[in-house]
Amino acid sequence: MAHGHGRCCCCCGEAAAAVGGDGGAAWGLYLRIDRQRLQCLNERREGSGALVFRAWEERGDRTQFVESDDDEELLFNIPFTGNVKLKGVIVMGEDDGTHPAEMRLFKNIPHMSFDDTAREPDQTFSLNRDLTGELEYPTKIARFSNVSHLSIHFPKNFGAETTKIFYIGLKGEWTEAHRHEVTICNYEASANPADHKLEQITPQTHFIS
Repeated sequence: MAHGHGRCCCCCGEAAAAVGGDGGAAWGLYLRIDRQRLQCLNERREGSGALVFRAWEERGDRTQFVESDDDEELLFNIPFTGNVKLKGVIVMGEDDGTHPAEMRLFKNIPHMSFDDTAREPDQTFSLNRDLTGELEYPTKIARFSNVSHLSIHFPKNFGAETTKIFYIGLKGEWTEAHRHEVTICNYEASANPADHKLEQITPQTHFIS
């Protein structure tokens, strides 16, 4: 049975709101993901996790999705190419038990594993079934104002053996990371005689007669 979009399916999470009139313009953070380092743990098909991060206008493409493998859990490790102020998340799935039922967000913990998800998340959401990508889950912006790496953990779904996700939208602002200049000093491994010329000293011999 599909859950209504107007209320949260569980009292322990954050409520969702309808996506505003700005449409896809606000959901461009997928362009700021370092895709070479993006990870999706427990994906059935290698590389499929990266496919769900795409343009908002392309969210209806049902040929691109990720499905979990051994159980219902999925874990995304998402590095950005700069610093992000994360404002909202969209999660699209099927109208059945494979839709994720809970989402947990962690910031700035690169290379998270499922063992690491035992720690307290920065924010947790109880999800409604969303088939069209119209439900936005707003983040606590003060907590997600300086994010270089985002981990998204989906610990459970609505009762199926596996979880299936078609689209994840990320809304926010991106700024270029400040890099510290590194001064490289070259030290001589051994002295160069040409750089240290010494006047030749001619020894004098004194004879006493």
